[in-house]
Amino acid sequence: MYLRNAETGDLAHVVKLSDLTDPNIATVTVRYHAGEEAGEPMAEQKTNMAFPSGEALPECWLDAHYRVSF
Repeated sequence: MYLRNAETGDLAHVVKLSDLTDPNIATVTVRYHAGEEAGEPMAEQKTNMAFPSGEALPECWLDAHYRVSF
């Protein structure tokens, strides 16, 4: 799956999808692509990432307590 870095607009391939959908993990390992070569894996904050269309990631992927209101 590809995501877009919301700050830079660069596309990145998600290395481990289970980390992306786990709300208890704040970072996701991605590989940025430049031309034909994939970059080295690096951790990015999920809050800095979005879908390629620009849509934000679902709240349930970012916050384990998204249904709890205090």
